[in-house]
Amino acid sequence: MLHLLRVSLFFLFFLISFLQSSKAQTDTSQKVVPNRKNSLAQQKKPYVILISADGFRHDFDKKYGASFLLSMRKHGVHAASMIPSFPSSTFPNHYTLVTGMYPSHHGLIDNSFYDPQREKSYSSSDKKAVKDGSWYGGTPLWVLAEQQQMLSASFYWVGSEAAIKNTRPTYWYPYNERIDIDSRIQATVNWLKLPESERPHLITFYMPEVDHEAHQHGPDALETRNAVLFVDSAVRKLTEEVKKTGLPVNFIFVSDHGMTKANNERPLLISDIPADTAQYTISGSGTMLDVFVKNKEDIHTVYTKLKKNEKGYKVYTKFNTPSHWHYSAKDDSAGRIADVLLAADWPGYFSNRQFNPGQHGYDPYNVKDMHATFIAWGPAFRSNMQIPAFENVHVYPLVAEILGLNLQETIDGRLKVLKSVLKKEPR
Repeated sequence: MLHLLRVSLFFLFFLISFLQSSKAQTDTSQKVVPNRKNSLAQQKKPYVILISADGFRHDFDKKYGASFLLSMRKHGVHAASMIPSFPSSTFPNHYTLVTGMYPSHHGLIDNSFYDPQREKSYSSSDKKAVKDGSWYGGTPLWVLAEQQQMLSASFYWVGSEAAIKNTRPTYWYPYNERIDIDSRIQATVNWLKLPESERPHLITFYMPEVDHEAHQHGPDALETRNAVLFVDSAVRKLTEEVKKTGLPVNFIFVSDHGMTKANNERPLLISDIPADTAQYTISGSGTMLDVFVKNKEDIHTVYTKLKKNEKGYKVYTKFNTPSHWHYSAKDDSAGRIADVLLAADWPGYFSNRQFNPGQHGYDPYNVKDMHATFIAWGPAFRSNMQIPAFENVHVYPLVAEILGLNLQETIDGRLKVLKSVLKKEPR
């Protein structure tokens, strides 16, 4: 009888373990690319979970008492701040984090933009464009991993829904904010419980809550505080649940940009910008407007005309933008940067109708509120270490180094910038 009970308990334990490990592949909303396996060499590599909290300004953890993230500063590595690429917007910077390239080099130059060669527009709200891999340059981390027979997974990230270089993460989800955080955490843990040959070593995990609330209510609002504490609690739970797997998982917590209090009393009305539809078109909103000149010989004429009306913003041609933007004609690998750019002075922004208390997109070298967060912990990282502010292009080679992946192309990021945060060379 005792023997039968032991057999029954063993079978029950086996069944529960099997159901947990297989759940990642039976989730109906999850997408799984079939017939992929980790190579034997990759099965022995470490793990990285790259977490992004959209709009999580460099000081939000201290400002709002995010206790878990503050404790991870001491248990791991943190930067004084992380400097986003220009423009300090969501899509360009999320994609920079996973390609190691400035937006002008990977081609995703803003949340929305026009491509004159295609005669088509890309927008973060256009699902068809978002899922079209031909819009994206560079080699995202998950593509780099898959190319080297290391499996990857994404619970949201800019570009993860597209077949970039004909490759998606092995496990991924279409973007859907209705999936609750506990389900997302459990799905991530389930991935790590898969058999070694099927287990992803790179996982991206994105949270939009702070950006949503800070835009709508401002960076100093109670709603923003609550969103910061929600993220802190979620990251705590994710870390604790992952720890139970016993795997050597490294966590890198980042954000794409910060947030600042906008000037809603005197917004820059787009309708006040001199218009001449026969000569040029104006598009965009927020902190920057794009001006495309129909006859390229008229670029200087249009620039001069708009420069005369410059008030509350700066006017540039694509040939004379500040060099630290890396956003000029010589940088423009995809030919998408507009002929003339109107950049709002902080804290103003361009609009005709929607006025948000919180804004981003400004030059991060002029507006410290644009700076993002970088905190990392896990077996690969030193403890209780602070490093100076650095540009976000350098995250990519750091992740590749931890995972033992070989870079396949020239990027803007350099491993030497962040190599000191590692305990030892992981390879």
